[in-house]
Amino acid sequence: MAEILRVRTPTLEIGYEAHGDAHGVPVILLHGFPDDARAWDDVARSLAAAGYRALVPYLRGYGPTRFLDSAEPRMAQQAAIGQDLLDFMDALAVPAAGLAGYDWGGRAACIAALIAPERVLALVTIGGYNVQNTVTPAPPASAVAERAYWYQWYFNTERGRMGLERNRREICRLLWKEWSPSWRFDDATFERTAASYGNAPSDPRFADVERRLSARPPITVPTMILHGAEDTVGPPGRSEGELSRFPAGTERRVVPGVGHFMPREDPGAVVDALVKVLH
Repeated sequence: MAEILRVRTPTLEIGYEAHGDAHGVPVILLHGFPDDARAWDDVARSLAAAGYRALVPYLRGYGPTRFLDSAEPRMAQQAAIGQDLLDFMDALAVPAAGLAGYDWGGRAACIAALIAPERVLALVTIGGYNVQNTVTPAPPASAVAERAYWYQWYFNTERGRMGLERNRREICRLLWKEWSPSWRFDDATFERTAASYGNAPSDPRFADVERRLSARPPITVPTMILHGAEDTVGPPGRSEGELSRFPAGTERRVVPGVGHFMPREDPGAVVDALVKVLH
């Protein structure tokens, strides 16, 4: 495990890990839920060996990352995590970087590419176009799709809040198993990340950004889309028909035998994609 470094932004003290030559091309690797920086260990090592500078932050609510103000709303609003990423780059004086992310980290990467494309050298988005319209209520999805998000409904009840406090590890481990059904991880792998698991109203500061994102505008930076063929929460079909939201020539790869946690399950597929879009 790399040393945990810390940097302050206007809102957070962000814990992060750094790998490789400090003068290499920066690549920021963004984890999802329920996961942490450990997801990127093999990807980061490979990028460092290839001469890149891999930066792996812990998202808000995870591991050593802390809010500076105890009164700051504890929420993971999409505009907020996108801004966290740009603030992280500012704090480290990184003018532009390659980005890769999945789940919430993929959402942060896509949003940064939309609102500050000049800061993004290239994008690898695991799961496709990870931007939501939070202004207009979404219509119901299929029963199968809705069932995959059972935990979101559960967490928004008092019973679910208590369940999360009491059974946090068991719930997160269950999601790992459900979302990547063919991945065989051991107890030690899960426990290294479980220590990082730490619903609030939206922050009005991001209302304008949310309105802009609600139109789901196109991403213009060089991009590669990756999907795990066995991802049960964000299946490959989710991005079919969405290539128009990316630059012409964007490649879409479906990786066989991989579920939701691709950087852990097949780090080579992510490294290959990053190297291709960064050249």
